[in-house]
Amino acid sequence: MHASRRVILAGLVGTSLEWYDFFLYASAAALVFGKLFFPSFEPLTATLLAFATYAVGFVARPLGGILFGHFGDRNGRKGVLVATLLLMGGATFLVGLLPSYSTFGAAAPILLVTLRFLQGLGLGGEWGGAVVMSLEHGDPQRRGLSASWPQVGVPAGNLLASGVLWLLSATLSESSFLGWGWRIPFLLSGLLVLVGLWIRVAVTESPAFAELAAQGSRPKLPLIEVLRRHPRGLLVAMAARIGTDVAFYTFSLYVLTYVTRTVGLPRTVALTGVLVASALQLVLIPLFGGLSDRVGRRPVYAAGAVAAAAWSFAFFPLLDTANTVVIVLTVVVALATHAAMYGPQAAFVAELFSTRLRYSGASMGYQIAGILGGALAPIIAIKLVAATGSAFAVSVYVAAALGLTLVALAFAPETSRHPATDDIPAPPATRTTLPA
Repeated sequence: MHASRRVILAGLVGTSLEWYDFFLYASAAALVFGKLFFPSFEPLTATLLAFATYAVGFVARPLGGILFGHFGDRNGRKGVLVATLLLMGGATFLVGLLPSYSTFGAAAPILLVTLRFLQGLGLGGEWGGAVVMSLEHGDPQRRGLSASWPQVGVPAGNLLASGVLWLLSATLSESSFLGWGWRIPFLLSGLLVLVGLWIRVAVTESPAFAELAAQGSRPKLPLIEVLRRHPRGLLVAMAARIGTDVAFYTFSLYVLTYVTRTVGLPRTVALTGVLVASALQLVLIPLFGGLSDRVGRRPVYAAGAVAAAAWSFAFFPLLDTANTVVIVLTVVVALATHAAMYGPQAAFVAELFSTRLRYSGASMGYQIAGILGGALAPIIAIKLVAATGSAFAVSVYVAAALGLTLVALAFAPETSRHPATDDIPAPPATRTTLPA
């Protein structure tokens, strides 16, 4: 197998497994953890506490990005990616062994939070490394497509997690699912990690990093250098990602809570929608990533943001129809708009930083935004509906976050037009329109 294809496969498989772990926890937080680990609270509060443990992973992700980004820029990309896979998979496997509150008392939710933190730490270093390796190994003229393949790991992991949970939900009774069935997909991650390691250890180091190492130009303190040399790129990466993140976690995660608790339908209805939509994203993400190589990152990204903002106002009224087919199609369209943003996003973020600081810069920009975006989105959505009695406020919240993304894109450079080894020049201060 060609070296670049092996790297893309390793990135795709590795990120799929990592996101399987991450989404599995998110889905379990929406469906199970409130009852098992916070049973003394009323249902809404228990769900909020379960999502709070979920948000801990987002807090850990920037720390993981900084930690593993440091070693990725200093010592190489490959070894770091093996470490992140082991950390993420090990923590997920142990979640499947955790006793519930009724058995272990207050120690149970404390251990749950600890393992969630370790999950976030591993994922914080995973994304940047997988994207950077794919971009630096791939065809220089097709960086958008190459870097989009690790992004495909997100719907692939979501598809796998949702599929396993859907199967268990459909075949087990409520008591069996809460008693032991929810543990099965967490324990399966142990086997999946072995598959990921088998593929990942065979890849070669990034040629761009190898060249830097041969020249002796590796950074001593990547974090400090990113802050000093790429402050604009860091801010653009963060702001551009926040809206994407809010939209995604509203469309793919909060929908589970909304359909079951507000609409009153079985959890399998929402899981089916996420399942079908994730399958479609497997095709759409590389399609939009490749499109960004031809027409530019910013136009594709911006079109997705506008479409997602508009769809957010149709999203909840369509869910309220309580029609299974309508709900599935609603989620499919929502995640299609997300794919238009997510396809070019990886290359766009990575290209904002020079080669010697790319792992740290891309990881920091991407993961810090996750705290302000995905970590808070489900919690804010629940509180907005509880406070207003309507999901319209959630649609306004999603549209406002996507407005921030559009502002960031308006002030961003068009990164697809420059070699990935160069520092991307900032656009003129007065230029705020997106190129055609």
